[in-house]
Amino acid sequence: MRVAVTGASGMVGTALVQHLRAEGHEVRRVSRRLPTQPSEIQWDPAEGRLARADLADLDAVVHLAGANIGTLWTAKNRDRIYRSRIDGTNLLVAALAGARSAPVLVTASAIGYYGDRGDEELTEESRPGDGFLARLCQDWEAAAARATEHGCRVVQTRLGVIQARDAGMLVAMRRSALVGPVVRFGHGRRHQSWVALEDVTRAITFALATPALAGPLNVTSPNPITNAAYAATLGRIMRRPVIPVPPLLPRIALPGVADELLLQSAKVLPRRLLSAGFQFRYPTLDGCLRALL
Repeated sequence: MRVAVTGASGMVGTALVQHLRAEGHEVRRVSRRLPTQPSEIQWDPAEGRLARADLADLDAVVHLAGANIGTLWTAKNRDRIYRSRIDGTNLLVAALAGARSAPVLVTASAIGYYGDRGDEELTEESRPGDGFLARLCQDWEAAAARATEHGCRVVQTRLGVIQARDAGMLVAMRRSALVGPVVRFGHGRRHQSWVALEDVTRAITFALATPALAGPLNVTSPNPITNAAYAATLGRIMRRPVIPVPPLLPRIALPGVADELLLQSAKVLPRRLLSAGFQFRYPTLDGCLRALL
């Protein structure tokens, strides 16, 4: 396949480009910089610039680009986070209208779609939640869905908390544990829906190659765990003690962000992936963390 990837320099994008090329696919990186080789496509979502001709002969587009959400959520930053995703998606969909054939469009979304749901088991059919991230994911997915009007098959991947050796949550947890204990937040009973980075890239590639898949797709391990179980597993592997941290501390350090990124509970199950025959390489956290660490 000929696949264009936005956000190709990010954690998921970098791993996905490597995976697709290893599988023998032709990958074109979409970025703001001037192209230096034929495998690069230039765009500028803020200015609405993307040549339709650059998407004309593609089999698929994977849209991962978006501003970092791990920052203080000031009004300005919230607007930047929102616009980076919605404007970029709208631009892609408009450009796909002029493609000679209708490629598959796989876009990133997140389990933030579901909001804070306690012990409820969540599947792709579950209602959306409340909060900034939930609204962002709803609008993001809706913008991507408009590509179906141009004949595209659209898949919105609701990504869980990604576990990777050199980026994301695990890096911060590991660094903290190297000099002190592993921390868990409060009582530790909130559900944490995680997924290995390798399974993210495999799931996206699987979605590209599976015509029956369309619409929202939970990309999370089939075995979500509580925050207490996550901390205990990491502590056991790193041979470090575990201590509770009052939720007030992250709320003070990251107002707004902490409640929606660190302290929400979402027990998300990848029902559609499993029904389609996808097999996770790392279905358990213990196996995942041991492979990474």
